[in-house]
Amino acid sequence: MSVKNGKVYLVGAGPGDPDLLTLKAFSLLKSADVVLYDALINPAVLDLVNKQAEMIYAGKRFDDGQDQTERQEEINMRLIDYAREGSLCVRLKAGDPFIFGRGVEEVRALVEEGIAVEVVPGVTAGIAAAGLAHIPLTERNRMTSVLFCTGHTVHDAPEQFSALVSLLKAGSSIVMYMGLKNLEGMVDRLLGKGLPSGLPVSVVSRVSYPDQVTLSGSLQTIVFMVNEKGISTPAIFLIGEHAVPACNEELLEAVVRNNQSS
Repeated sequence: MSVKNGKVYLVGAGPGDPDLLTLKAFSLLKSADVVLYDALINPAVLDLVNKQAEMIYAGKRFDDGQDQTERQEEINMRLIDYAREGSLCVRLKAGDPFIFGRGVEEVRALVEEGIAVEVVPGVTAGIAAAGLAHIPLTERNRMTSVLFCTGHTVHDAPEQFSALVSLLKAGSSIVMYMGLKNLEGMVDRLLGKGLPSGLPVSVVSRVSYPDQVTLSGSLQTIVFMVNEKGISTPAIFLIGEHAVPACNEELLEAVVRNNQSS
C-alpha cells in the first residue's frame, strides 16, 4: 500500500512538566497538523501545540465505562485516516509511549497499513519520580537492576509477581505504576512472601507538577501514610532496600537497621 505523504509520530510527553519534553517532541508539537492527546497530558504541554493544529482528545481511563479495546481500535483508525490524508499526525502520550502506554498496539496497526510511523521517546514517570525525589534506582556496587511493573501484577500475573518478589529479596529496585488502587493487597502479598515489614517504600504523586507530593515509609507504614495524606493518582511507588531519598540519610540508616533486625 502506498503512503501519500503523511506520517504518524508517537510522542512521549513526559511526566507533566513541559520543561521535561525532548527537543524533538517540542518541534513536532510546533509543526503538527493534528494532535491526538491522552488524558494525563498537562494542559501546559498542549499550550505548546501550534494554533492551527486540529486537537483531538483520545484519552482512555480504566474506570470511564467505555470498552477500551473498541476505544483503542477507534484511535488506531483515526491515526491511519489522518496519515492517509497526508497529515503530520502527532499521537501525544503521557510519559513514554512504550511504558504501559499501549503505544506498541498503535505502531503495529500503522505498520500493517503501510503508514510511516516514528516513536519519539519521553521521560517516563517512574524515572522522573526517582530523579526528582533523589531516590536511586541503581547504584554502583549496590543495586544493578530495576523492574518496572503495574499494581495489577499482584492479581493478573502470578508468575511475574513471584519474579518481582525474588528481585526485591535480591536487592533490586521496583518501580510500580497504577498501584494506588491495589496498594493494600500488594503490601499484604509482599509481607506474606516473607519480605521485611521495614522494607522501604516511597510514593511520588503528580510527578513533576508544582503540587508533587513525596512520602517515604515502609511496607508496614505506607498504606496508612497514603490514606492519611490523601494521595491521589497518578502516583508512582518505589520499593526496595534503598527506596528512600538520598538526602535523607537518617531515615535511610534507620530503615537499614530495621531490616537487619527483622
